[in-house]
Amino acid sequence: MRNDKYIFMIKTDVDSKEYNAYYQVYLNKLSDNVGLLEGFINGRKEVLDFFMSLPNEKHAFAYAKGKWTVKEVFQHIIDTERIFMYRCFRIARRDATALAGFDQDDFMITCSANSKSITLLLEEFTSVRDSFIVLLKTLSSDDLKFIGEASGYPISARAIAFINLGHYLWHIDVIKERYL
Repeated sequence: MRNDKYIFMIKTDVDSKEYNAYYQVYLNKLSDNVGLLEGFINGRKEVLDFFMSLPNEKHAFAYAKGKWTVKEVFQHIIDTERIFMYRCFRIARRDATALAGFDQDDFMITCSANSKSITLLLEEFTSVRDSFIVLLKTLSSDDLKFIGEASGYPISARAIAFINLGHYLWHIDVIKERYL
């Protein structure tokens, strides 16, 4: 186990210069004192409980033509988590290579979320989230503070991790407001 204070890192430790203002909407979903590792561990249960609680008839539901289904939203959460974990890893390892953005709509075209069972999506999320948690446990505070570049903007490894926590919350709120 790392003898480090990363476990106690909270959202307010992240400076606004460590990320693009675009991501503020996700950070606003988090309480100021949410701990990084605690947020990932508690969030895993929150996501699993939420998607397991949805009735089967809602899984393939989209609230309007051209909008994603609940399963597609869940797949998007998983895909984004995977990408953010990769970005966090690369930046924490001091990789100075600018990391490309991704088009979420292009990903949705080929993801086949609606043909997957909710059980498989839950398994996929658990696997990705657990990998992200283990990655965070291996990183030091200095690793997490390192700033690289993703989608054309400077971003720290810790900002990526906290943004990821707010991202799933934002989508769960959307599902609650528009799908249920």
